[in-house]
Amino acid sequence: MPRLSHTLLFASLLASSALAQAATPSYGEQLEGFDYPHPQQRFEFQSQGQTLSMAYMDVAAKGQANGRTVVLLHGKNFCGATWEQTITTLTDKGYRVIAPDQIGFCASSKPRGYQFSFNQLALNTQALLDKLGVSQATVVGHSMGGMLAARFAINHPQSVQQLVLVNPIGLEDWQAQGVPYASIDQLNQGELKANHESIKNYQLRFYYNGQWKPEYDHWVDMQVGLYHGKGREIVAWNQAQTADMLFTQPVIHEFGRIQAPTLLLIGGKDRTAPGANRAPKEVAERLGNYPELGRKAKALLAKGTLVEFPELGHSPQVEAPERFHQALLEGLAQQ
Repeated sequence: MPRLSHTLLFASLLASSALAQAATPSYGEQLEGFDYPHPQQRFEFQSQGQTLSMAYMDVAAKGQANGRTVVLLHGKNFCGATWEQTITTLTDKGYRVIAPDQIGFCASSKPRGYQFSFNQLALNTQALLDKLGVSQATVVGHSMGGMLAARFAINHPQSVQQLVLVNPIGLEDWQAQGVPYASIDQLNQGELKANHESIKNYQLRFYYNGQWKPEYDHWVDMQVGLYHGKGREIVAWNQAQTADMLFTQPVIHEFGRIQAPTLLLIGGKDRTAPGANRAPKEVAERLGNYPELGRKAKALLAKGTLVEFPELGHSPQVEAPERFHQALLEGLAQQ
């Protein structure tokens, strides 16, 4: 009888494991199998001696167009698709919206041998806008996309009508603050360990201030599916390369060079600080203070406006879309 019980228990555990495995989404290297909210298009171009493909959505204004284009730049753990509600809100108000997936991310090419830099990603984005005939746009960047948007505004000022930074990371220089460097090989090993539990727990802590809603699961599945799919090795490698990029290429020291009118939208509960987990305790405790960082960033900007959401986290556009979009639309109307 004990043998039978052990056999049944083992079979039950195997069945539970199989069900959990089956429930874990698995997407292709370029996020094949994940449904985007609007048709994807492709921009093929040459960069660093290779042919690359940048996926993007180009969504026309609904009703009467207001003549303005908004470019949405995603964060490191996000994709163009994460802007779904923002795209709907903006196009309903007459804006044309372009939402690319940067090279190395989501539905775009995953090159192994590529020198990732914000300068390069900004150049790629400018090439896309040139191809689409967009001479000037409002550029909105969230998280890592905020670092990219700032670099884009510095390098390509003629293309930026207005800049919007949503909880941008990089409002402090972590390396200068004393966070130890981690090699790409070390970062890669950490990326390969990512799973549903670790990704959801990270988002719960930093993005949503410990309050989970069922609709957030969709974005966890999007990220988990990339790590779980056949392309997991190159996905993790590109993620490690871009983690190195954001750690070693701070842009906050150049905020004074940004001439475009800039709107900072800051969730005050955010404490995102890449590398804080490997920093000494006394260093980690002072990092990621977004209320303080947002105010300091505004002071550096020539034409800065700060809107704070004291009770929101790293992703206010997902956590409180109505409130966020009201502030965004009011900010865009000021231009």
